[in-house]
Amino acid sequence: MRSILVQGGHDPQMGVRLDTAMDLARVHGGHLTVLVDTPIDQYVTVDPYGGALLARDALEMAIKQDDALARALAERLGKDDVPFDVAQVEMPLMDALGRSADLADIVVVSRSTGNPGDLALAATCPVLALPDDTPLRLPVGTACVAWDGSSEAARALKAAVPLLAAAGSVRVLTVLTEGRAGFPATDPLRYLARHDIKAELTELPCGKSVEETLAAEVARVEASLLVMGAYGHSRLREFLFGGVTRFFLDELTAPPLFLAN
Repeated sequence: MRSILVQGGHDPQMGVRLDTAMDLARVHGGHLTVLVDTPIDQYVTVDPYGGALLARDALEMAIKQDDALARALAERLGKDDVPFDVAQVEMPLMDALGRSADLADIVVVSRSTGNPGDLALAATCPVLALPDDTPLRLPVGTACVAWDGSSEAARALKAAVPLLAAAGSVRVLTVLTEGRAGFPATDPLRYLARHDIKAELTELPCGKSVEETLAAEVARVEASLLVMGAYGHSRLREFLFGGVTRFFLDELTAPPLFLAN
């Protein structure tokens, strides 16, 4: 995790994201890139006849505010010990984060502002989705891995190794359901052992739902990080009927989420 991308913004959650990203950079000897985005398309409207109208005053104000934000971030980071750069772009946020993630090892966003579910599908690196008021503290205390045997869960597990290696404890959680396929629950333990990471497997009888069963165990062990694959079902199915990823993205009491697809 040497290349760390963090979503810049004027929102109150910016401090939580920046503190987390800086800690990641320190621990892993990495470089921090703060992405400040001014999506010009938000200031353009198309009339019924195909003409384009530009809200010029609003756009100019947004550019001035984002330029000031970029300068303030550069000034703050310049006083610290983390190598950094501040990148400014002018495209839709998801496009900006997704494109920049192509050359990043992890993207740090807030659950309420960074659209982490969509980003996890678009990005080629894992997404760290933070609660609004809770940074990820390093080293991680108790890390939980949600395991359903899917390829998404396997990719999330592999990508999280740098964080799991220093965790106080690692727990692989699997909910016992009928007809589950994929990798057996013992496979992640063997994989982690090859990285000298000792993990404990907990098999949970399914209660009211898979997500609520997982959430109860995550809360019981006071996990400070939850590693999970993003959208084991199709994105449309999760939108229509709910699912584990959507549940934890909406769950205010959930710890920071490490997502990979």
